Amino acid sequence: MKALLTSIATIALIAGTVSAQTADVPDNLEKLSNFQKTGVTDFTFIDQTGPYADGIKKTLEQITLPAGFKIELYAVVPDARHMAVGPQGIVTFVGTRKDKVWSVTDRNKDRVADEVKDFAPSLQFAIPNGPCFSTDGFLYIAEQNRVLLFPAAEFFYESPDVAAFNLIAQGDLIPVEEESFNHTARVCKIGPDGKIYISLGQPFNVAPAEKLDLYNKTGIGGMIRLNTDGTGREVFTYGIRNSVGHEFHPVTGDLWFTDNQVDGMGDDIPPGEINHQTAAGQHFGHPWFGGGDTRTNEYKDEDVPVDVVMPAVATIAHAADLGMSFYTGNMFPAKYKNAIFSAQHGSWNRTTPVGARVMVTFIAEDGTATTEPFAEGWIDGNGEYLGRPVDVAQLRDGSILVSDDLAGALYRISYGE
Repeated sequence: MKALLTSIATIALIAGTVSAQTADVPDNLEKLSNFQKTGVTDFTFIDQTGPYADGIKKTLEQITLPAGFKIELYAVVPDARHMAVGPQGIVTFVGTRKDKVWSVTDRNKDRVADEVKDFAPSLQFAIPNGPCFSTDGFLYIAEQNRVLLFPAAEFFYESPDVAAFNLIAQGDLIPVEEESFNHTARVCKIGPDGKIYISLGQPFNVAPAEKLDLYNKTGIGGMIRLNTDGTGREVFTYGIRNSVGHEFHPVTGDLWFTDNQVDGMGDDIPPGEINHQTAAGQHFGHPWFGGGDTRTNEYKDEDVPVDVVMPAVATIAHAADLGMSFYTGNMFPAKYKNAIFSAQHGSWNRTTPVGARVMVTFIAEDGTATTEPFAEGWIDGNGEYLGRPVDVAQLRDGSILVSDDLAGALYRISYGE
C-alpha cells in the first residue's frame, strides 16, 4: 500500500504540471487531482439478467466459429466500444462514444461478469472511446480532445472518487477549431518504448489540401506518441484517414493498425486496410489514396509527394475494420499465437451490408499477412445487423472479449472449455 501511494503521489506531481496548462477544469477533475472528495456517491449499475440479456444470448446461437471455439455473453455494457483489461485481471474498463466509461468485474471468476457500473461518475467524459493500460497499472482514457490519467484505477474504481489527472488537457489533443462530430473515436496503446500512442482520425471523408499542413503538424490524420508524463509529443505516423485500432507486435515491437477507407466511391472500392509500420514518420497514403492503391477522386491527377507504405492486408471495402489485438495467450491452438484478432464494425452505406464479424490475421515469418473470418453471423439473411463488433481484448486465461456497441455487450470467446 505504501508503495502504491508513493507512486500515486509521484504521478500527482508530474500530472500537476500537465493540468496547469489549463485554468478552467470542466468538471471535478481538479478535486480528484488533489485527492479531494466530490460529494458524488451514486453509481449507475447495469442489470446482467432478464429479457435483454436473454435476447443477446439468443443471437449468439447463430454465430459461427472454427471447431472447438464457443462464444458466450460476458456482460451487458451499453454502447460498448474499446476495452482495457486491468493488468491484475480484476476489472475491464470499457469506453463509449457517449459520456460513460464502464467498469466490468467478474468477482467469482466464473468467466461471466457479475457487476457493470460506471467508472469515475463524478467526471464529465466527452466521447471516452479509448482506454488503455500500462503494464504497471496506470489507466489512460483518450477522449475526443483530452487524455486522462488514472494512476491506480484497479484500486480506486470501487469508489465514485478516483485519483485522476490530465495527461493532455481539454482542448490540447487537437486544435479546438478542428473538433468535429466525425471520426472522434480515439484509441491509445502503450508501446514497447514505454510511450503512449494515440490515433487522431481526421474529420473529413477526404482531407482538403488547405488542411494538410496543419494536420501533419498536429498529428490529425495520423498517430502521435508522447511520454507518459505528458512531455515529448511528436507525430509518429502520417497519412491515416481514421484508424480506430492499433497494437504492437509482441515479438518485433512493430506497430500494426487498421484504417477506414474513403466513402462514396462505390460498393467495392476502395479496400479497408491493416497496416504495418516499421519506422517513425512513415506515410500511409491519405489523402492521395483512399484505401489500398485506389486513388481518391479529389487527388487523382496529382503526383504523390510522399513515399507511401501500402497496407499489409487489403480488406473488403466498407467493412469498417476497427479494434485489434495480438493474441499472446495459451488457450487457443498454437497457430493463433501472435495472430491479430480484429473487429469489423460493418458497412453503413454499402448496398449489401458486409462486415459485422471478427477477423483473424496470420503473419508469416517474412512479414506477409493474410486475413480470414473467425466469428461471423451478426448480419442475418435479411441484411439486418444483429450486432456490430468494435474491439477485441484478451483476458488473462487466454480467452478473448469482443465488444459490440449495437447490442451493448461484451462477448467471451474460449476454446476447449
